Amino acid sequence: MKSDKSWLIARPIAHRGLHDPERRIAENSLGAAQAAVAGGYGIECDVRLSRDGKVFVFHDEKLDRLTEAFGAFRGRDAHELAHIALQGGEMIPTLAAFLAAVAGAVPLIVELKSDSFGDVTLADAVAAELADYHGPVALKSFDPAPIAALRAGAAPWPLGIVAQSDYEDEEFDRLTPAQWEEVTRFTHAGATRPDFLSWRAADLPAPVVEVFRACAGLPVMSWTIRSPQQAETARKHADQIVFEGFYA
Repeated sequence: MKSDKSWLIARPIAHRGLHDPERRIAENSLGAAQAAVAGGYGIECDVRLSRDGKVFVFHDEKLDRLTEAFGAFRGRDAHELAHIALQGGEMIPTLAAFLAAVAGAVPLIVELKSDSFGDVTLADAVAAELADYHGPVALKSFDPAPIAALRAGAAPWPLGIVAQSDYEDEEFDRLTPAQWEEVTRFTHAGATRPDFLSWRAADLPAPVVEVFRACAGLPVMSWTIRSPQQAETARKHADQIVFEGFYA
């Protein structure tokens, strides 16, 4: 998979699966994965660890927005999380269940969501889950540390960095000065050696993106695309779109 990255840009990627609130298909659910497979789209999903180290497919740090439960996702163990329903009625899926639902039918882009920058525990757990998976899969993260760790361990999957042109969002307030330097100046590149970039569409065009595409020949994904018009603009500066809310 690593040597041939053409599948990364072959078909548009459904953001958190092909979710649809009107059809009660929640983001990052098995239903969203199955809908994307049926449409022939690649799938982007997010993964987090439970309190006892099990990998689940879920985006937010807190349960509040996506479920009727409350509090920190990492504050619950696997047994509790497996019995919490997403909007639409499905239970929060484990990564193992998600992989079984996709079964290699379409590309899968897995974003690592840790609660703190510099933690590589999730990367190790995801690598273990993927060891016997047969299908096109890539891993990415805002945090360079897990990507660098996977690179150092000769991970067999394409590895990417998720990035944007500024880091003023509240979630980045926890970065140390050294971490801030890494993400804003891309000083991690020697350790991460990304195979692709995943860049915020609103920030395109961006100098780093132009250099990576023109000089290194690396594919660039743009997120999150929410209309055909935005997709048309993004494709002028990127090789792939991660979309939601319409059919690309």
